[in-house]
Amino acid sequence: MTEILTPQAIAFVTDLQRRFGPRRDELLAYRAQRRAEIARTGRLDFLPETKEIREADWRVPPPPVDLTDRRVEITGPTERKMTINALNSGAKVWLADHEDANTPHWSNVISGQVNLYEAIRRTISYESPDGRRYELRRDRPLPTIVMRPRGWHLDERHLLVDGRPAAAALVDFGLYFFHNARELIDRGSGPYFYLPKLESHLEARLWNDVFDHAQDALGIPRGTIRATVLIETITAAFEMDEILYELRPHASGLNAGRWDYLFSVIKNFRDQGSAFVLPDRGAVTMTAPFMRAYTELLVATCHRRGAFAMGGMAAFIPSRRDPQVNAVALAKVREDKEREARDGFDGSWVAHPDLVPVCQEVFDAVLGDRPNQLDRRRDEVSVTAEQLLDVAATPGEVTEAGLRTNVSVALQYLEAWLRGNGAVAINNLMEDAATAEISRSQVWQWLHNRVRLADGTPVTADLVRRIEDEELAAIRARIGEAAYEAGRFADARALFERVALAEEFVDFLTLPAYEMID
Repeated sequence: MTEILTPQAIAFVTDLQRRFGPRRDELLAYRAQRRAEIARTGRLDFLPETKEIREADWRVPPPPVDLTDRRVEITGPTERKMTINALNSGAKVWLADHEDANTPHWSNVISGQVNLYEAIRRTISYESPDGRRYELRRDRPLPTIVMRPRGWHLDERHLLVDGRPAAAALVDFGLYFFHNARELIDRGSGPYFYLPKLESHLEARLWNDVFDHAQDALGIPRGTIRATVLIETITAAFEMDEILYELRPHASGLNAGRWDYLFSVIKNFRDQGSAFVLPDRGAVTMTAPFMRAYTELLVATCHRRGAFAMGGMAAFIPSRRDPQVNAVALAKVREDKEREARDGFDGSWVAHPDLVPVCQEVFDAVLGDRPNQLDRRRDEVSVTAEQLLDVAATPGEVTEAGLRTNVSVALQYLEAWLRGNGAVAINNLMEDAATAEISRSQVWQWLHNRVRLADGTPVTADLVRRIEDEELAAIRARIGEAAYEAGRFADARALFERVALAEEFVDFLTLPAYEMID
């Protein structure tokens, strides 16, 4: 910890907070105003005041050498063993996640910074309790590291500036950049970032100003930082051009996620009735009309501007014991990646090293010797506001199995999160905060819209509580009494009910969850 929390590093973060913290607070207030306007009108549209930016001919800078080929990116938390496994995976890029896959225990926040510090310098190693030793491979190049800080909405109460918690995004960015930017440059790479949860181009502008100041402060040329933005909110989907434009000296690309995007649709249009009610989360695929519009617009926007279009997560965790489960799931992963590659995406995400070869093979077949397909413009794509908001055309039903999955996954994930594990394998899928958000927000949506299950049963708070009882009993039977009592299942249930059964919608489950950890 002492090598990360040096007086100089703390001074750097303090300066960032004093300069940019007030603007961040103003932008969070603007989010609330915009949500209120959506509640009033039931609409979103492309911004008339930025029409000239959308219609003008401009491009982002060419990518640095080690971000030219991004056909396979592996994501995961910066836990020590997972850091080594990700860097040994054979992927082109590792998304080092301080956000959705990481519980922000202070020990996790700082140990993640330590692990990144050592990984960049190739000194990291790990010895497991069973005596196995993990080290970085030396027989081929390691993935390029792209670090994801926490979103603008989160605070870091363990680092106070003028008596107030610093913005967690500035803490994560500031510590990483201060300690590693020069080292990365000297090694032929650079400080690269994934920016999560942006809701407007004004938030991208704030990040760009942070980047300019940070580079100036450390004597690093402007434009050295490269940022890829996750378009995981419905409001950001209407501002893709503008977001790239604001980050233009530092922009690298955009990413099309799934779970946080669906969560954002529910959150923003929660007052609009049945037209925005989604079926079971497993039924909402990337081929649903409104999701198809979103991904097509993203690829076309990125390639028009010379930016990378990155595909979504393959969250499947292969089973060592069930080849049949693997065969079915891997076929779906392959189909999903083939769709992305055909549509023009330059690469995609996987959650497990065993999926790297599958994703690589699919993109190899389309790219051949090319590092990307930035030259595929997709000028034929034209997407309207109505298409982006056509949630009602999504096929599927709300079923008891879907409700039960949401309850079970949320309870298991939140229990693990409270203990410090932000990336959890449940039913052969890697669950993180984004999947927990869609699980709990769907339950809230179904309750408040008086949805009936496919068999006619109304979704009520009593039904949800009964399913909670049954799912927790099943977990207790599976893991044993001692392990259950040693866990935090009672806390997880209380948290779930606070964010799924309350009358008012909680903006992010991680806000009340943060109050329950050290």
